[in-house]
Amino acid sequence: MSDGSEGTREDAPDPRFSLANERTLLAWNRTALALLAAGLAASELLRSDAAGLQRLFGVPLIVVGGLVAWAGFRRWRTVEGAIARGEPLPDTALPGLLTATVVVAAVVAVVVALK
Repeated sequence: MSDGSEGTREDAPDPRFSLANERTLLAWNRTALALLAAGLAASELLRSDAAGLQRLFGVPLIVVGGLVAWAGFRRWRTVEGAIARGEPLPDTALPGLLTATVVVAAVVAVVVALK
């Protein structure tokens, strides 16, 4: 017999929400890994007359990749807490950060390619 300290199945959050949140975390991790790989490839493989241009392009991608991985984890943890408490999900700046990074990387890639 239960002493009432355990939550009932009606009180428990729907596991589908937690699983969807986990899939979102994995998507952010894939994105972070792609940014890290692109930054590493840019810093090692780009050929340029200007010394350091490879790293100027690659290092920010690597840094943003790390930030996206960390921010994705924090987002996952925050959303898990909100789901457990039955609260609305908090807003996030991650899509804006990622969009800005991709736009800047594309502009730099075009400038490097046209030289």
